[in-house]
Order: sequence, then structure tokens, then C-alpha cells
Amino acid sequence: SAAGVLVCLLEYPRSKRKKGSTMERCGQKYMTAVVKLFGPLTRNYYIRAILHAALAVPAGFLLSTILGTVCLGIASGIYLLAAVRGEEWRPIEEKPRERPQMGDTIRQPPSAPPPRPPTDARKKQPVEVGG
Repeated sequence: SAAGVLVCLLEYPRSKRKKGSTMERCGQKYMTAVVKLFGPLTRNYYIRAILHAALAVPAGFLLSTILGTVCLGIASGIYLLAAVRGEEWRPIEEKPRERPQMGDTIRQPPSAPPPRPPTDARKKQPVEVGG
């Protein structure tokens, strides 16, 4: 059960994508601080692959934990493949929100009037009642 807690702590915070944006999980910023605390031990995917493989070995001796063993083995393979491709875990850091400058929020009034329909179309059409 301690191994499960360790895997959950390690896996819960999402890594920042190279391209695009990444949605942060609920409460991830607290877990990210824990993962960042261990530095290269948790960022390096080679180490994660070895850790998952090492945790899978003792779980493979019991029939009741064979499914967890398979999952840890697959995760180990995925981390190994990601490490070979040069990926690593990067924290999602919020960018400081820039406050808008006062001059940028004031807009100039329009220089041209809004478009209007021709005068013929503006005349009211008589409304026919009944028919």
C-alpha cells in the first residue's frame, strides 16, 4: 500500500506540454511542490521507469496483484520510451497576470457613423390587418 501511495504522489501532477496549454488538475499545485522538492529524482523519466519496474517485481508474485503488476510494467515501458525521446517532467507554472495599463483600456470613439439602410427602406411599411 505504501508503493501505491508513492505512485499516486508521483503520477498525480501533470507535466507541462511542450506545445499548447495544459490543464492543471484540482489541487495539483500542492502536489507539484512535493514532486519539485525531489528534483531530478522525480523529473527524470528514466528514474521513473526504473521505479515502476522495481515496484512491479514484488507485486508479480501474488495472483491478487497481477493486474497492478501489468499496469506498472506498462507504465514503466511508457516512461522508458518517453525518456529515450528526450522528454522529462516539467511543472506547470502560472504566468503572472499582467494588469492592463490605464491608457490601453481607453478606446477612441468611432470615426465613422454606423451603417444605415437606404432612406427608402427606412420608411415604415403600412401594416395590413386581416386578409
